[in-house]
Amino acid sequence: MPNSSEEIVINKPRRRSRIREAHENTILRAAEQLFSQNGYHGTALETIAEKAGMSKQNLIYYFSSKELLYQRVLRNILDILIEKMTLMDQLGDSPREILTNYIKSKIEISRHYPNASKVFAIEIINGAPYLKKYLQTHLTPALDDDVKLVEKWIAEGVMDRVDPYHLFFMIWSSTQTYADFSSQVSLSLGKEKLEDNDFDRATEFLTHLVIKGLGMK
Repeated sequence: MPNSSEEIVINKPRRRSRIREAHENTILRAAEQLFSQNGYHGTALETIAEKAGMSKQNLIYYFSSKELLYQRVLRNILDILIEKMTLMDQLGDSPREILTNYIKSKIEISRHYPNASKVFAIEIINGAPYLKKYLQTHLTPALDDDVKLVEKWIAEGVMDRVDPYHLFFMIWSSTQTYADFSSQVSLSLGKEKLEDNDFDRATEFLTHLVIKGLGMK
């Protein structure tokens, strides 16, 4: 049996790690919300610290600069988006089912991660200064693979002949609208905010529109 001092030495790093992770997650949630509202340049570390319920000095202990914090927020967002971004990673026994699940997964991002979607959108609108290389080396090749899959379906007669790139652009924009322009959508529907039923109806409508528009059986 180890003595008590050895147990403390072994357990203390784990405890510190859990505490650090909890504080970092609090900071990241606050930063994501503020970056989604004000963008990178419109958000100050002092504001993030206040939102996170800590001093600026305490925040800097975990993230030494706003740029590093922003990059970490983006990295977390990419972990979410990439999982749902590619058509080839969707489950399904048929092209129709795969495409249906793809649309649903994109709507689910807008439903559950609206702030993440907005931060990503603001980054792209501003020319992707922090993401350009990543988009070129990761997202663009993944999109090209998805385009090849759609072209295969077209060649097999599964769907009408359309431009695959513009198909994806349309799906991205229409699904992300429910996060990036949620205020406009909710105001148009006469609501304070979008409800689960709104996302369900959006999924049903967009799926019907795309599947029928592509002539898929």
